[in-house]
This record gives sequence, structure tokens and C-alpha cells, in this order.
Amino acid sequence: MAEILVLDDDPGACDLMERILVGLGHNVHAFTDEHAALQHAKSHSVELAVLDIKLKVMSGLDVLEQIHRDNPEIKAIMLTAYPALAQKAITLGAQEFVVKPVDVEELEAKVQRILGENTSA
Repeated sequence: MAEILVLDDDPGACDLMERILVGLGHNVHAFTDEHAALQHAKSHSVELAVLDIKLKVMSGLDVLEQIHRDNPEIKAIMLTAYPALAQKAITLGAQEFVVKPVDVEELEAKVQRILGENTSA
């Protein structure tokens, strides 16, 4: 079970990510506000951040940079409807990206791979 931070400015998308990840057995802390998410990442143990690239105040790329400045060990998956931006996220330290609309099985597989979880029964 991992501690996962989710940040998406769309409450519906945030709720969906939370349900998917809780379904995998993880503790999920979901945010729609960039500053609240950054504060949580600073003050709590987080193993994985799932970040939307397009947010209201900051970009997900800026959030990723700030999270890694405070804790470079946090792994990240970027969510985007703009695949061209995903490559920049990878260069900034994200391990993966998922194109919106999110394919649940793809997200689950990438989370499990990044966290080093054995998916065999």
C-alpha cells in the first residue's frame, strides 16, 4: 500500500483517480488546489504523485518541479489531454504519463509498475 497524492483541477477527474487508486489498495490524498497539494507533499510522506498537466493556477509541470525540489524521491505520473506536453514532464522527472480520457487498466498497470508491485495472482 502506497501513499499517493492526486492533483487535478476537475473534481470529477480527481474523484475518479481516487476511486481507481483506492481500489488498488492505496492511501490516496486527492486535491483540486495546487497549493494544498504542494503543502501536503511537503508535510507528509508521498510515494507517488498523479498530476494533471493543465491546472488553474500553476501547470502540473511546475508542481512536479516543486515537489521534486523538496523530495526528489517522489515518483510521478502525469495526466494530460496534450501528449506533446508529456515528453517535457518525462524530462522533468516524471516516470510515466497517461493521456486523457484515462484508460483505467493503463493507469492501474503504470501505477503498479512504478511502485514495483507484483501484479501476478
